[in-house]
Amino acid sequence: MLSVVAGAAILSSAPRATFPKTDKAHYKDQATLDFVLPGLVVTINSASIASNGTIQTNFTLTDPSGLVLDRLGVNTPGAVSVSFVIGAIPQGAAKVGSGQYISYITHQVTATAGAACPASICVGGTATQPTSDSGGTYVANADGSYTYTFGNKAPTGFDPTITTTIGIYASRNLSAFGLATYYGDALFNFVPNGSKVTVVRDVVDTTACNQCHDPLALHGGSRQLTGLCIICHQPQNTDPNTGNLLDFKVMIHKLHDGAYLPSVVAGGKYEIIGYMNSISDFSTIVFPDDVTNQTTTPNGVRDCAKCHTSAASQSGQYMTNPTRVACGSCHDDVNFATGVNHPGGPQFDDNECSTCHIPKGEMEFDASIAGAHTIPTLSTQLPGTTFALQKVTNGVAGKSPTVTFLLTNKAGAAIPPSSMASLSLVITGPTTDYPSSTSESATGATCSASGVCTYTFKYVIPSTATGTYTIGIEGYANITLDAGTTIAQTVRDDGLNQVINFSVDGSPVTPRRTVVELANCNVCHNNLALHGGLRNNVTYCPVCHNPNGTDSSERPVTAGPAQGINFALLVHKIHTGTNLTQNFTVYGYMGSVNNFNGVLFPGNLANCDKCHATGSNELPIAAVLPVVNPQGFISPAGPTTSACTACHDPEATSSHALANTTILGESCVVCHGPDAQFSVDSVHTIEIPAASPNQ
Repeated sequence: MLSVVAGAAILSSAPRATFPKTDKAHYKDQATLDFVLPGLVVTINSASIASNGTIQTNFTLTDPSGLVLDRLGVNTPGAVSVSFVIGAIPQGAAKVGSGQYISYITHQVTATAGAACPASICVGGTATQPTSDSGGTYVANADGSYTYTFGNKAPTGFDPTITTTIGIYASRNLSAFGLATYYGDALFNFVPNGSKVTVVRDVVDTTACNQCHDPLALHGGSRQLTGLCIICHQPQNTDPNTGNLLDFKVMIHKLHDGAYLPSVVAGGKYEIIGYMNSISDFSTIVFPDDVTNQTTTPNGVRDCAKCHTSAASQSGQYMTNPTRVACGSCHDDVNFATGVNHPGGPQFDDNECSTCHIPKGEMEFDASIAGAHTIPTLSTQLPGTTFALQKVTNGVAGKSPTVTFLLTNKAGAAIPPSSMASLSLVITGPTTDYPSSTSESATGATCSASGVCTYTFKYVIPSTATGTYTIGIEGYANITLDAGTTIAQTVRDDGLNQVINFSVDGSPVTPRRTVVELANCNVCHNNLALHGGLRNNVTYCPVCHNPNGTDSSERPVTAGPAQGINFALLVHKIHTGTNLTQNFTVYGYMGSVNNFNGVLFPGNLANCDKCHATGSNELPIAAVLPVVNPQGFISPAGPTTSACTACHDPEATSSHALANTTILGESCVVCHGPDAQFSVDSVHTIEIPAASPNQ
C-alpha cells in the first residue's frame, strides 16, 4: 500500500505530458493518462567494454514526462521490448572526415532459391549482415535504470581506442488501452579506454529525413534515427538475393532515385529482399523534389542539399569526399573498372575522384559536385519571370473585365509579353466554389516600358453573376542556358502563379477558402511546379481543378468514363497511391497516361496537417458544389464524400457515405464533426508516434 501511495504522489507532482492531436493519447481522459503513462523515451546513461570483450550499457525507460517505466510492464502498463546494436568506427576514419561503422555483431543470411547472389559477395549462397544482440541479461537497478550485458562479446582483438556506438531501439505496445505502439531510440558514443570521443559519423541528420517522412520509421516503425540506421547499414551489409549493397549511402541514394536509375530506365528493377523474404521494389519511386525540378527529360535526384542539411555536422562530406560507391549508386550505368560511361576513364580507387569533381567550379553544369547537380530550372542564369496582379477594372456582372499586372524579371526589368512562350490569364467564380474557368492568352497585352500591362478579357462575366470572382496568371519564357556551348539547354523560366479577387456585385470581396498551404507542399516538393512548371501555387490549382473538372477532353473513349480532377479528389488520391484499392489513372496533355497507384507517400497518410492548413480538414468543409467523377462509385458526390472517399476508396465506404446522404445533403458532420466521437482528427491519429530525439 505504501508503494502505491508513493507512486501516486510521484504521478501527481510530475509535469504532465501533452500529446498532439495526431496521437491517440490526445483524446484520452487525464485519469487514463496518469495510469497508463503513454509514450516511450529511451536514454542511454553509460556504456563499457571490458578487456575480455564483455559489453555493458546502462539505460533508462521513461514516459515523456520523465516518469520511470517498468521494462516488464508489471509496475507500469505495457511491457517494453528493447533491442541493442553496437558498432565502431575503425582507425584512420578521421582522415576522410568520417569513416563508416563496422558492426561487432553479425550473422549469415542465406539467399532464397533461385536468387541472383553474386559469387563475389555470397559464399555458398549466404552473405554477412550486421544484426542486433541476443541472449543478453538485464539487471534492474534501484534508481529505475537497467544494466544490460550483451550476449555477444566484442571481437577478439577489438580496438579500445576507437569511437564505439551503442544503439537501442525499443517499442511499447499500448493497444490494449486504445493507444498506439510507442517507439524510442537512443544512441551513445564512447571510447572503451575512456578517451574523449573525437571521431563521429554525422552526414545526414534525422531532421532532414523527417521533412517528408514525419517521422522516419522503418522496420516496423522502431528504427527512427539515421544514427541508428548507419550502425547496420554500412559496407558489411549486403542483400544475398540480389547482390545489392545495403550500405546506407548506396541504398538511400538508389531508392530515392528509383524510377530514374539508369538501370531501371533500361528495363531493370531496384529491389531489396528483406525480412522473411519480403520484396521491396523501389523501381517506381520518384523523389518529391524531382516532380518539380525536371526539364522535359527527367534528371533524377539532383538536390543533394535536401538531405545533406546543415543539421548534420558533416553534411558537406559529399562535396569534399566523392567516392565511386556513393556516386555510382545513382549513376549505376558507370563501370569504374572499365571506364564505360565515365568521361574520366577507368578509376581503380577513389584517390583521383576529387581531382575532377571539386566542390564547386567556375560555372554551372561542369564536373564539380555542385555543377553536376545543378537543377536547370533553378539556374542562376535564368533572368526570372515575375508576376504581380495589381487591379481589376470593369469587373462587374455583364462586362468584360480589364486586369492590370506587372510583368518583369527578378532584376525589375520589363518583359515584353510577346517574348513569353506562354502567358495566360484565367478567370473563374464565384469563390464559394469554382464551377469552371476560362483561359485566354495574354501575349498581346499592352505594356508600358516599366512592365505595367493591361489586358481586357474577351470573356463576359454572366449578367446573373454574384459574389467574388478570381483572375489568375501563368506563363513562362524559354531561356537557353550556356548558349553557344556544347552543354547548351533550353529551360522554362516560370513565373509564380498569382491570383486576384474582385467583387462582381459590390458585395465584400471574399477569397476562396484556404485548405492547403503552399509552404506545406514545399516541405517535400521544395518548389511545387507541375504541368511543365506552369502551375506552381496551390491557390491557383483549384481554378482548373474544380468540382466539375474531368479528364474527358484528353481521355480516349476506349479508356472508359472520365476521371474527376477536383483538387481534393486528385491530391488525396495521388498521395494515397499504393494504398488505393481502385485504379486511378488521369489522362493529361496530349493524351499522356498518368497512373498514380504506384505512388508511395513518404509520410504518414493519417497526418492531415502535413498538407492541410490548420483545421481545414475538419468538418464541415466550406465547399458547396457536388463533385463530378464518372470513374467513382458516386457521381456527382457531395464535397465531403468526394474528399474522404478519395483516400478511403473501397466500394463499401462510398456505400456508407451514400446511405448518410439525403435530399437535404450530407450528414457526415453528425459523426465526424470536430466534437463528435469519430471526428476527422481523432480517426486520423498516427499509429507511429515520433521516437525520442536522443542522439
